[in-house]
Amino acid sequence: MIRAITYASAGDPAAVLEATEIPDPPAPGLGQIQVEVRAFPIHPGDLIGVTLGPRTPGQRTVAGLEGTGVVVATGPDVETPAIGTRVTVFPNPGSWAQRVNVAAELAVPVPDSVSEDVAAQMVCNPLTALLLYRAAQQHFSVGFDGIVINNAANSSVGRLFTASAQHHHIATISVVRSADRARELAARQPNVPVVSTDSPDWVQQIEVIAAGRPIPVALDPVGGTVAGDLMSVLSSGGTLIAYGAISQEDIPLHASGLLGGEIGIRGLTIGRWLSGVAPERRASDIAGVTAIATTQAGNFDVAGTYTLDQISAAARHVSAPGKIGTVIVKT
Repeated sequence: MIRAITYASAGDPAAVLEATEIPDPPAPGLGQIQVEVRAFPIHPGDLIGVTLGPRTPGQRTVAGLEGTGVVVATGPDVETPAIGTRVTVFPNPGSWAQRVNVAAELAVPVPDSVSEDVAAQMVCNPLTALLLYRAAQQHFSVGFDGIVINNAANSSVGRLFTASAQHHHIATISVVRSADRARELAARQPNVPVVSTDSPDWVQQIEVIAAGRPIPVALDPVGGTVAGDLMSVLSSGGTLIAYGAISQEDIPLHASGLLGGEIGIRGLTIGRWLSGVAPERRASDIAGVTAIATTQAGNFDVAGTYTLDQISAAARHVSAPGKIGTVIVKT
């Protein structure tokens, strides 16, 4: 038997997630590898999925999509990765277990220089930042005089996006939800303007900072009224790119707010990346993700480290005010 984080019903993740024993996985099948998982991250999206419940209500299901560990067995027709290779797997439903069978193509080799804490979060967040960068570039003014608004800029994805934008000379304005987070982020990224939504005039602050330059893109993982406010600062033809729903609130929207400025809303999720992207592009993206993990380790903050038996506390920490970084669970 092995231990895993499972749930059998919808509800508050801190209440329904449990560390339970499940049968050992069978020998890996065709094209599969077996990974001894050492650690895994808890992303907000993971917990949204738990809140909705398993596909079959009442059936205990292993949670999670990402984990890092070591290959301990390989199935037929698998040449790489070899036994003993450190890998991070994503997106693999049921990754929060001590051992998992996974398609070899979903395993990303971890460079020797990358720590376990970085390896645990080296695919999902950097890949999201990479996809956001690509989506933002579809607006012709990005990279010239256009400014990208980056909401939740102090999150793991937000910081990685800002670092990528700076590297490619793309102007951004960071948006966070408290003055304390704004001061911390300003100290960390002093060349990037930052505003806090706890200031009543934060929208006007963005307009002052932009100083007439176009704002073609706003990135938002939150939703709710903040997303509506972000849309109000977009330039004609601009796009709100929604890549999360942390607030679980509707975006207040009236058709007239879109028509006058030809404003668009686009959803972005890495769930479509595996099936909707050509193999050559996926290989290029994984190479980019690996490069980010090896060169930007300082942007992979760990908010807290927990054991399997502490899963309830770990789940609560994910949405705790002031959290900086990713919550990691060690198996």
